[in-house]
Amino acid sequence: MIERLEAVPGTEVDDDLTAAGLLASIRSARTAEDAAAARQLDLAARWADLHPPESIHSAATFTSGRGIGMEVEEPIAGEGCPTVAEFCVAELGTVLGISTVSAKRLIGHALELRHRLPRLWTLVQSGRVAPWRARLVAEATIHATPSLTPEAAGWVDAQVAAVAGRIGPAQLDRLVAEAIKRHELAAYDPAADPEDGYLSVDPRHVTVHGEDVHFAGTVRIEAEVDLADALDVDRALVHGAELRKALGSTESLDVRRAQALGDLARTQTALDLHSQGRAATPSTQDGLPAAREVVLHAHFDARSVEDGDTVFGPTGRLEEGQRLLLLEQVRSWCGDSRTKVTVQPVIDLNAHLEAPGYEVPDRIREQIILRDTTCVFPFCTRPARGCDVDHVIEYDHDAEAEGRPQPGPTLTPNLGALCRFHHRLKTHTAWHYDVIGPGEFEWTSPHGHRYRRDPTGTTPLDPLVIPRPQRP
Repeated sequence: MIERLEAVPGTEVDDDLTAAGLLASIRSARTAEDAAAARQLDLAARWADLHPPESIHSAATFTSGRGIGMEVEEPIAGEGCPTVAEFCVAELGTVLGISTVSAKRLIGHALELRHRLPRLWTLVQSGRVAPWRARLVAEATIHATPSLTPEAAGWVDAQVAAVAGRIGPAQLDRLVAEAIKRHELAAYDPAADPEDGYLSVDPRHVTVHGEDVHFAGTVRIEAEVDLADALDVDRALVHGAELRKALGSTESLDVRRAQALGDLARTQTALDLHSQGRAATPSTQDGLPAAREVVLHAHFDARSVEDGDTVFGPTGRLEEGQRLLLLEQVRSWCGDSRTKVTVQPVIDLNAHLEAPGYEVPDRIREQIILRDTTCVFPFCTRPARGCDVDHVIEYDHDAEAEGRPQPGPTLTPNLGALCRFHHRLKTHTAWHYDVIGPGEFEWTSPHGHRYRRDPTGTTPLDPLVIPRPQRP
């Protein structure tokens, strides 16, 4: 049985279309999509033009890092592009329904294309190159190491434009590397193959993608190391996997290799701690201290039964990455003799906690972290545990001395989790928010756009107004 679906206005499709007609319609839709994306890039660049850095604003940058807890500032576009007031990015992001980081990336790509990759920009605006392809090139030239000068970026632009943007990631990497070599941005290695497009730029790194936690409680580790080191690691993993199999493990080879990598890390940590002669720490049966120092926050529903015991639900939430977690996984971690497990007291998220003064005590901070889970700015997903706890109504430090009631007391209904950027945004700009319920906030932007933020996410409160196209 075939049901007839009601078409969304403006997207009606003739039911009598042939296969060729359907393909033509799909192609037409893709062309319209690319044109809209190119227009969005142009508008993002114009938005940046309206917001140069002001006296109280810094230029917008990216905060990124190679590992958990390691952060560096990177420009949103390369040398020669205009800088942008950091706080203007948030309003663009919320209007588009994306995070501030994604809005920075959109503006950065637009400026990089317009100012440093002008040939590619022209091809995008004329519809000859898909915007997503051009943005891949912009991403590569913005974050190249070492940084590309305007001349080096222009050389990449010329090469990519010559093939109308049809270039794969590997070819793009080679072009960027050759641009670095041609413009002497890094020392040349005479031993390197002169026919190879790569330089003596050291590509070694180990990156732990700690913010992208799989529901199974795993993370990706990406590395590029010396060949000799890679062979040594591989031999160690082969040995570790075979040892686990000999001891009775029925896991797959891939799982045993992953476990062997963890064994390597824990063994080294334990040896280091043991040799340093630290003060007494919880030790295992072999006399070595507990080596696993990674902290994970898992939350499970619990209930008391008649005999006074506490029973946990089968599924919970891993705070890192906001992922589903199984109770059996936690039990397996607890079974590792080198894993230290701490159980925190149950916190009632609906209780109204209060403290005198401005400082937020740990018990209230933990309640806010668990209630909000992330920064409560529209579309922000930064985990609340790394955020500030903000007084929604500002705390008046002079109220008590002047005998006035405190307008912004330190109590649960007046607190919200804000990442450092959005905390500064709220403090220094016309953005403001109000509490409308437990863990529920209503934000208003400088241009009057309103957003509701609650535990389920962000909801725009303004009707979508699409301007009529102007006749030429």
